[in-house]
Amino acid sequence: MREALAGLTVRGRAFVAAGLTAVVCAVVLGQPALTRVGVLVLALPLVTAYVIGRSRYKLALVRTVAPQLVAAGQPARVNLTLTNEGRTPNGVLLLEDHVPYVLGTRPRFVLEGIGHGWKRHVSYQVRSDVRGRYEIGPMSVRVSDPFGLVELGRAFRTTVPLIVTPRTVPLPGIPLGGAWNGSGDNRPKAFAAGSAEDVTVREYRRGDDLRRVHWRSSARVGELMVRREEQPWQSRATLFLDNRLRAHRGQGIASSLEAAVSAAASIAVHLTRRGFTVRLVTAAGEDRSAAWHLRDADLNGAALLEALAVLAPVQAPRLDTGWLSEQAHGGLTVAVLGAVEAFDAPVLRRMQHHTDAALAVALDVDAWTGPGTGGASPVLAQMGWRSVPLRPRDRLESVWQELARTSTRAPQRAGTR
Repeated sequence: MREALAGLTVRGRAFVAAGLTAVVCAVVLGQPALTRVGVLVLALPLVTAYVIGRSRYKLALVRTVAPQLVAAGQPARVNLTLTNEGRTPNGVLLLEDHVPYVLGTRPRFVLEGIGHGWKRHVSYQVRSDVRGRYEIGPMSVRVSDPFGLVELGRAFRTTVPLIVTPRTVPLPGIPLGGAWNGSGDNRPKAFAAGSAEDVTVREYRRGDDLRRVHWRSSARVGELMVRREEQPWQSRATLFLDNRLRAHRGQGIASSLEAAVSAAASIAVHLTRRGFTVRLVTAAGEDRSAAWHLRDADLNGAALLEALAVLAPVQAPRLDTGWLSEQAHGGLTVAVLGAVEAFDAPVLRRMQHHTDAALAVALDVDAWTGPGTGGASPVLAQMGWRSVPLRPRDRLESVWQELARTSTRAPQRAGTR
């Protein structure tokens, strides 16, 4: 009851004031008829507050978002379905859905004529230019009586996620591995060349089925080895993204980091559609949520895009190398790099040594805040990488095509034939 009295609207409080005034005037002037009118006016909001305070509304809400995975700058539609499962009729519902400010203003709706079994569908549109994972909701509801005298607040606690992925652009098809492995195949193999035993067994990795352990080889080597003959011969690619804060310039969506994330997302989708099993590695190490042995079998790299959507910069000064010790030699590595410092050189050389083909898109990060310096592309070329620079006004499709031309002109690595 106390909550209902606190929910009196301006109209309800005016009724209370008018009723009290009429009763006082009737007593002073000796008008019994005015007393009855005052009591009626005073009782109306009080009885309404009592009834609403004692009522148990059974409002149900179903919220859906379509699509739930959307690219930055693209709209998504939120659909709401409200039903009144109780027997107490409502006068007016005032709805307000809570959304993060980057998705736009909070939508508000006014619904009337709510009775038992009532159902209503409403929808609104959201859009964000900033990638990330956002929670839509909860919904706050203001319940009003038919006379508009009392208004009570209710809230639904449920929320639904909306994942805004980085912007992607379609990339042209270019030779990715044939120029280095001498096979003429543009998709480098996942396994390196070696002896017959090397082809049939490999070291145990987390997630492998223990039933595939080859105990004879394990006893000889001294560590768990698993059979390879049951694995499909599949092209693998490692996508490396340098997300260190010190390696990038600029702020917000106009920073070089956001350009690097968008470039990595476009490359991930391109490689996935080319048939590669792609894993994401950042400056902090391998992203387990988007690792190739956990990746969903889709053609658009949804798992990789979700991981890139929530990717945050790290404060670490140096690149993590733990994932290199677990990586088998061979395959394709595509790196999207920011500023490269002297202590990064050994890590980049080691990465290049662990792959059949090493491609890099090197951002000229200084161009995001002033005159560019050309980026790290020449330094990477000296390490054996096939790299091209990327500047703020460059089109990624053209840069990717230039990477193909650079690769064609580059000499073959030592040891290839």
